[in-house]
Amino acid sequence: MRRLLPSAAAVAAVTLTLAACGGGGGESAAPAASVSDPSKVSGEVTWWDTTRPDSEGPTFQALIKEFQAKYPQVKVNYVNVPSDQAQNQFQTAAQAGTGAPDVIRSEVAWTSQFASLGYLQPLDGSRAVDKPEDFLPGPLSSTKFGGKTYAVPQVTDTLALIYNKRLLKEAGHEEAPKTIAELKQTALDVKAKTGAQGLALNVDSYFLLPFMYGEGGDLLDVANKKIVVNSPANVKAMETVSDLISSGAAAKPATTESYANAMTALKEGKAAMIYNGPWALSEIYQGKEFKDKANLGIAPVPAGSMKAAAPTGGWNLAIYAGSKNIPAAYEFVRFMTTAEAQAKIAKEISLLPTRTSAYDNPDVQANADVAVFKPIMDTAVPRPWIPEGGQLFQPLLEGYQALVGGKSAPADMLKQVDEQYRGIMKDWS
Repeated sequence: MRRLLPSAAAVAAVTLTLAACGGGGGESAAPAASVSDPSKVSGEVTWWDTTRPDSEGPTFQALIKEFQAKYPQVKVNYVNVPSDQAQNQFQTAAQAGTGAPDVIRSEVAWTSQFASLGYLQPLDGSRAVDKPEDFLPGPLSSTKFGGKTYAVPQVTDTLALIYNKRLLKEAGHEEAPKTIAELKQTALDVKAKTGAQGLALNVDSYFLLPFMYGEGGDLLDVANKKIVVNSPANVKAMETVSDLISSGAAAKPATTESYANAMTALKEGKAAMIYNGPWALSEIYQGKEFKDKANLGIAPVPAGSMKAAAPTGGWNLAIYAGSKNIPAAYEFVRFMTTAEAQAKIAKEISLLPTRTSAYDNPDVQANADVAVFKPIMDTAVPRPWIPEGGQLFQPLLEGYQALVGGKSAPADMLKQVDEQYRGIMKDWS
């Protein structure tokens, strides 16, 4: 959803894994007993990772080496699967009972869906879950379904306004815009005074949510089982997005590859501002504009007429219920979600920890990007952790594409999304 398309090598790796990886019938294994000597645990664990292989993957592969040093009898098969493909590939493999990995890095919205289908191993009381009281409540809530735990929080995230300080300063702005009105004016000033685009939009459902939340809108009213995507608040939000494009404040985005285009424009100084999350920082710092990291600004997303708010995101580690290596998978998940592992991830690639204790680690506290994102994360809006949650993004994406492509007006777009939601949420009003 928020990553570039895979390289040919990544596709090949996934194909090999699907062909060779042992599946299973989806039956739950009993929790493993306590492990007195981790070095005696044996098995082979295939892990589907969904990070960017160039900028994030090396950190996770380094952690795997640490894990294997501690668990010398466990072999880890690392496979990088693009995040926009992993959900469908896992579901297909799990349904077929063959080719699913032992452990998957599951987006928070997928976890309850996979659990509802019986594809995930329950983890309550197992070695995989260590000190559950240490996890932040928001990320932890995304691992639950039907009163049981089906995953362990690995990293959490949200969206912020990420900007080029130099370009904003040349346009006469010393600070990041705090409201949508200020965002529009700042972007127009950048375009007029520097020649760069003011704002680059990513046409993706997740990136549309801050505009909706800013006007008081949402996709669902979970408490009352109501579909609320087609609301006056959301119409206003879509009108705001349309106005940013039509006014020239935002460059008209392509309906495909817009994430890559926006990132490239920011890194090369061709656009001053984008919406993105902490996962993007390691890539952004590779751009020529940010060889001097001090030139990168991070601020809360600008407020709409109601508030400034962005969605809660993140990734969990879940174990396939049909895995033939459950004890080894427990140990792998446990190791990869320790406070120490999370501190290493935060230090090297600025992904936000899900453990409270990790924020006390000096390496985490020394990371300025984490320090900026943490208070933004504290105000993030929880998404609905329901089995259908992962299915809500495709209709919204198609609507967003129609909107920016000039094929649908704001009200008509939301009406169409609403109709598709009613096909998904059949017992909702």
